[in-house]
Amino acid sequence: MSLQPRPWPEPADEIAAVRAMYAGRRAPLPVVIRDELGELFADEQFVAAFADRGTPAWSPGRLALVTALQMVENLTDRQAAEAVRDKISWKYALGLGLTDTGFDFSVLSEFRTRVAGNGLEAVALDLLVAALVDKGLVKARGKARTDSTHVLAAVRDLNRLELAGEAVRAALEALAAAAPQWLAEALDVSGWAAGYEARIDSWRLPTSKTKRTQLAAAYGADGFTLLEAVYAPDSPPWLADLPAVEALRRILAQNYVVVTDRSGREVVTMRDADTHGLPPGRCRITSPYDTDARYGGKRDLVWNGYKLHITETCDAEPADADADDDVPSAPPNLITNVSSTDASVPEVAMTEPIHHELARRGLLPAEHYVDSGYPSADLLVASQAEHGIALVTPMLADTSPQARAGTGYDRTAFTTDWDAYKVTCPQGATSTSWAPTVQRGTEVIVVRFDRRTCQPCPVKGKCTTATRTGRQLTLRPRPVQEALDTARAEQTTTAWRAKYARRAGAESTIAQSLKVTDMWFPS
Repeated sequence: MSLQPRPWPEPADEIAAVRAMYAGRRAPLPVVIRDELGELFADEQFVAAFADRGTPAWSPGRLALVTALQMVENLTDRQAAEAVRDKISWKYALGLGLTDTGFDFSVLSEFRTRVAGNGLEAVALDLLVAALVDKGLVKARGKARTDSTHVLAAVRDLNRLELAGEAVRAALEALAAAAPQWLAEALDVSGWAAGYEARIDSWRLPTSKTKRTQLAAAYGADGFTLLEAVYAPDSPPWLADLPAVEALRRILAQNYVVVTDRSGREVVTMRDADTHGLPPGRCRITSPYDTDARYGGKRDLVWNGYKLHITETCDAEPADADADDDVPSAPPNLITNVSSTDASVPEVAMTEPIHHELARRGLLPAEHYVDSGYPSADLLVASQAEHGIALVTPMLADTSPQARAGTGYDRTAFTTDWDAYKVTCPQGATSTSWAPTVQRGTEVIVVRFDRRTCQPCPVKGKCTTATRTGRQLTLRPRPVQEALDTARAEQTTTAWRAKYARRAGAESTIAQSLKVTDMWFPS
């Protein structure tokens, strides 16, 4: 498909004439978009997804608008293509004539595939946000909130045994479609058909541990046999590039190991977590049909798939119940960033990337409201220093035994003299050791008190359970520790809780699954 970028045509005269019928009432969303934002998605922004020569493509900019309207009205591809043909408001927004028949519904899925395949998935949001900035509906240095939700992968959940068998089956299906003659010559296809004709999870697996071990070994042996045939010198080299074959190779490497038995034979066996080790969850493939999906968890929920992070403005105050519903007092909360990861990526790993995306769009907030999964003590300092953002978030509580008990001397009971490198305990004793170090990749300061001071102390039971040493404290570097202490102190106040209530609306945005329900423009 080729693309010759062209400006969007103005609404045809016969279509524009019906604009008058909306006099005195609010026009439909597509009409408002065209009137207020004009050519929202320019074709030239999508040039990278198309070739210079070939069959001319339907306007990608207008397809982007169709996709947005499709999400607003919760339409299928067929229904969206039909709307382009028979809805006057859609024709007005797209600049189509009354008799224009639009396009086949399959064009929409092809467009989405091209956009995602060429890394242009953020273009539409970038252009929309830029247009909203020009309209004064979004501005920097305001307030924003971020939350995440789970996205299930469109695959069945498989255990490791089912995964191994289904990986072999998927590779066989791909090879049978791509090179049927080669497959018939390389393998005894009739002998393999009985075991891999139906999906592995469609029949009952053996309950006996011995039989399951044997079946796992059989799947592994078949997989290695298939890969040996694919990578043979006389096999077409492009067979190894098939996605299903590459998925099989990776799944076998993650779940199987070739060992030598007592007789010197090489035996394929499934990896054992204790004996052979397994890759971490963030690397482990969960389905041959979606090699990017991963298992993840959040609170009591465990799922296989992805995680979606949505950031929106939250400057608007709660609506007044007595206010006129037809006259909005302030712009609504609008989405300014959308990020997705596999489900294994923790929220804290996304805080900085989200800030960089907001900086790229020129929409860094002054206050960023997030839940306790997004911050860390280091991010409290780094966000303020690098971007001027104050993270408004509940920090995780001190987990020391003294803090959990609520009656002992936790870290806040001690006084730190950062300049003198000393810490004073509630009884007036000073520390004897101040040792900066790195623990699990994190810079800390380990402070120790003399055992001769701590052991005979009359309040030792409230301070430490150590029997041979004195009290030990672990501090972060000064800027980080002071920011953490301040945040923990503030979050216990009524004023902070009232302020943090702004984040509560993030759940409703997540629940709508990026479905835009309305768009506000000044009259």
